[in-house]
Amino acid sequence: MFTHTSVRRAATALVATGLATSLVAAGSPAQAAPADRGAHWLSDQLTGGLVHNDQFDFDDYGLSIDTAFGLHAIGGHTSDVRQVRHALSSHVGDYTGIGAEKYSGATAKLLVLVQSTGGDPTGFGGVNLVKKLNGLVTTKGPAKGRIADQSQFGDFANTIGQILAARGLTTAKSGRATAVRDFLLEQQCRQGFFRLNFSKPKAQHQSCGKNSPADPDATSYAVVQLWRTSKGHPVLRDALRRASAWLAEQQRKNGSFIGGTSTATPNTNSTGLAAWALATSGRCTAAKQAAQWVSGFQLGAQAPGSKLAGQRGAIAYDRAGMKAGRRDGITTETQDQWRRATSQAAPALRFRHGC
Repeated sequence: MFTHTSVRRAATALVATGLATSLVAAGSPAQAAPADRGAHWLSDQLTGGLVHNDQFDFDDYGLSIDTAFGLHAIGGHTSDVRQVRHALSSHVGDYTGIGAEKYSGATAKLLVLVQSTGGDPTGFGGVNLVKKLNGLVTTKGPAKGRIADQSQFGDFANTIGQILAARGLTTAKSGRATAVRDFLLEQQCRQGFFRLNFSKPKAQHQSCGKNSPADPDATSYAVVQLWRTSKGHPVLRDALRRASAWLAEQQRKNGSFIGGTSTATPNTNSTGLAAWALATSGRCTAAKQAAQWVSGFQLGAQAPGSKLAGQRGAIAYDRAGMKAGRRDGITTETQDQWRRATSQAAPALRFRHGC
């Protein structure tokens, strides 16, 4: 049974695995219309700048950042994005950890938000996020460059957080950025995909192994977050090209993608992120097909009396989620899934007609 404390703890531990969106330019007005509707729905999910989980009664800081990323990428919601950033400035310790509890993925995610939306990452809420993240980078041994949590609950750092750290520390011109990027590239397998989970912290071999499972989400995420950052870093840019090529080969005939071992069925989170990655790397036809698949799960105007009345713009996670929504509406128990799906998938709708 979940308690308030256990859910908060789980949310903090898993933040690095949540998919964040990239900050890329919006498309033409005609292309942006469905994405705009998603953005309006997302903005309605904010309470005082934060997404509140009504089921377990806590403010979800990680999802609040994902929402801000999505709104910023779509455009037209500058005040909402600033409100999220302002709200988080009062919860830096709650989210990234304080004292003996420090979470590297959360710190990297917040750092990227602050950097990409005009905040001061060296004095955000009284915290120097660059310095804090630098302190969570392994400095020697086989795991040099690896980010790591300092927590009594364990180390939950993974490739998603490493990608964010590579972006954030490269942007900050940190002296540890090169090691962080190098360790990230060790997580790319020879086929081109990135694995999600690291080796054991003290293992002698920290690179992708022959039995490492492919993770389309982590692979898409690397391309989305680091394509621009890779300018001037040819080894990283080449790695992202190989990742994009591998990703294109994984697309299903209907345009959809799965997200990996934990999300082995087509869904809008994974497909939306893949559309983003493909568009970012210039694979526009594949991006268009993926975005069109996602668009089939976005709610349009609803008839009076519908269980989904007032929810225009929201995006269902998958077919089961859409079916449940039509039957029961978006309930307290299901709103988290709708919010996560929409924050990740709505920005990809800009590519429905190409990139």
